[in-house]
Amino acid sequence: MARSSFIFTSESVSEGHPDKVADQISDAVVDLFLSKDPQARVACETLTTTNRVVLAGEVRGAGMIDAEGNWAPGAQEEIQTVVRETVKRIGYEQDGFHWQNLHFENHLHPQSAHIAQGVDESGNKDEGAGDQGIMFGYATDETPDFMPATLYYSHKVLERMAADRHSGAAPFLEPDAKSQVTLAYENEIPVRATALVVSTQHAPGYYWHNNEGDPEKYGQLRDYVMSVFNDVLPAGFITDETVIHVNPTGRFEIGGPDGDAGVTGRKIIVDTYGGASPHGGGAFSGKDPTKVDRSAAYITRYLAKNIVAAGLARRCTIQLSYAIGVAEPLSVYVDLHGTGTVDEAVLEAALPRLVRLTPKGIRTHLGLNKPIYQRSAAYGHFGRTPDADGGFSWEKLDLVDALKSAVAN
Repeated sequence: MARSSFIFTSESVSEGHPDKVADQISDAVVDLFLSKDPQARVACETLTTTNRVVLAGEVRGAGMIDAEGNWAPGAQEEIQTVVRETVKRIGYEQDGFHWQNLHFENHLHPQSAHIAQGVDESGNKDEGAGDQGIMFGYATDETPDFMPATLYYSHKVLERMAADRHSGAAPFLEPDAKSQVTLAYENEIPVRATALVVSTQHAPGYYWHNNEGDPEKYGQLRDYVMSVFNDVLPAGFITDETVIHVNPTGRFEIGGPDGDAGVTGRKIIVDTYGGASPHGGGAFSGKDPTKVDRSAAYITRYLAKNIVAAGLARRCTIQLSYAIGVAEPLSVYVDLHGTGTVDEAVLEAALPRLVRLTPKGIRTHLGLNKPIYQRSAAYGHFGRTPDADGGFSWEKLDLVDALKSAVAN
């Protein structure tokens, strides 16, 4: 039986975290290829470290690289430009990691013909999944965005800090940061914060630890973070018993890829549901939407969110599974966690009738063959507002009426 009262924790990381820098660069490359060719294939991995960015992976796309592996004129220069622009937008102009001075290496190469033959449409063969795997989607009514509250507030804290850093309202902040939110739940409802943590890279001198540093400057930093906590969390969540840590290790001046190497795909729990839901294991960033690690995770979120929004459950987990080169999913699983108003088996039968769950069907339904991915690579792929150009289309609530009709018949 599921527990109704408990304590749960989720974390988030900022756009300047080294792994998130890598994710954003990888998705900037995806967007570049899709802007040239909506049918482009990209699997781009990024490594970031002290003043160095390295790309590797498989690519294919008109206007960039042909099947023989020949780069189009200026294509490699375009890739380098989007890499440097991404680092500049994040805000890295430090001695150890600077958008203008970093050393860049591009080791992208043409997609394997053996993968292409299994994935591409041909004759009577439908487009197959880009790999085998399992994907999960989740939604809960804990927050207005149908996200777990612990992750929702972890993201919001860092989004606010980044906005203040970019605007100049908090000039002592640097790009790298992490947050962690621990909430007490009563009757499955979050009611108060038991612990809050922020570790943020800062300008020189804004620390105080073991009688070293500047207590006045650290006090300014701590007071600012406390104001963010109070603005972001609901009134009454922070109490006298809430344990709060702001830069608990002390000095945090060396950060980002200079402080720790970053690699694409190492923050998959931050990207999804903060540990409140199972995860299939596949990362999203750096992959074009034919990869079901990405597209099927998006459609399962879309379906779960619409199910909760339709009032069919307060919580919903959906799993899909695929085999490489095979179009139709091997399984569809729905779990309403005892909160549903309809039988899970009814939904499992109805969902494939409402949305074709093949890779091509998913991309068509959500309009995924667009350069919309870099914006998703920080502060979570889910719980975001759909954009007019098709970004975050998986967050739309346009299936609610169809779901209600499907389960009523």
